[in-house]
Amino acid sequence: MLSVKELVESSSVRSVPSNYINLKSPEDSMVYETENIPTIDFSQLTSSNPLERSKAIQQLGDACRDWGFFMLINHGVSETLREKVLRATQSFFDLSEEEKKKYAGEKVLDPIRYGTSFNVMVDKALFWRDFLKCHVHPHLNVPSKPTGFSETVDEYIRKSREVVGELLKGICGSLGLEENYIHERLNVELGAQMLIANFYPPCPKPELTMGLPAHTDHGLLTILLQNEFCGLQIQHKGKWIPVNPLPNSFLVNTGDHLEILTNGKYKSVLHRAVVNIKGTRISIATAHGAPLETIVGPAPEFIDCDNPEAYRAIKYGDYIQFQQSHELDRRSCLDRIRI
Repeated sequence: MLSVKELVESSSVRSVPSNYINLKSPEDSMVYETENIPTIDFSQLTSSNPLERSKAIQQLGDACRDWGFFMLINHGVSETLREKVLRATQSFFDLSEEEKKKYAGEKVLDPIRYGTSFNVMVDKALFWRDFLKCHVHPHLNVPSKPTGFSETVDEYIRKSREVVGELLKGICGSLGLEENYIHERLNVELGAQMLIANFYPPCPKPELTMGLPAHTDHGLLTILLQNEFCGLQIQHKGKWIPVNPLPNSFLVNTGDHLEILTNGKYKSVLHRAVVNIKGTRISIATAHGAPLETIVGPAPEFIDCDNPEAYRAIKYGDYIQFQQSHELDRRSCLDRIRI
């Protein structure tokens, strides 16, 4: 199986090969530019000023309930480190195919897995995307090449874990829970953290294919870093909205397991990646969840006569296995465990 990068570089591609064509429905082709996703100021969320922090916690709760996505500013992760991890990721994808294919894992939960599309064993049409997936916590698993890649990723994922830790405390506050409730209930300190680096080369006919079709993310929260090329679109009230992040911001979305835990109070929403003709888009997602062996179900605090249990409890690792083993069929994997 050729990577998309190899496909683009090995020939003068003027059209999209037929096995990459993903035609959208008319409603999916409509994109609305008029709405902006919420912005959360991390410095206010961690402020020693109670009023400032309280306001930020409320905004965070509103974003998780109404949007499932927000832009995070003033997060404390330096621009230098952000640029460094983007360059390191580019350097990995610039390795020879022979080097990269050493990491072509066959199993969903392999510690390191390099590949193309989403899951070539089940995809009806291929996606214009190469990827590297690494399980980076509680144990760091990353390729040994290129030089310095491991150290850069390690520094970055530690920082992102600190940010997620504070966001989860704020989310607990917005739900009226003790700030460490989620940490303690799901043993987040030893929880799984996965780094997914996505590489979307320029495409001659971007309207004919997709980087990734509509899907939701497993886990509690995903932090997304991207280079200068935008491509993320989210579904809000049935409409597709392009996301144009502020400089030096992160995009954060609530994952399926936050929706499960809150029994549907906070939403994991559909999103997708489109490609462009201008240049290579790189995005780096870090998904944060429970330990793979932990069974996650709705917390009792969110279950009562008016709100019965809405999801089956499922082991976190089994959920990932299930999601990643099936094609992305433009719906949430949550639909499969709803009661």
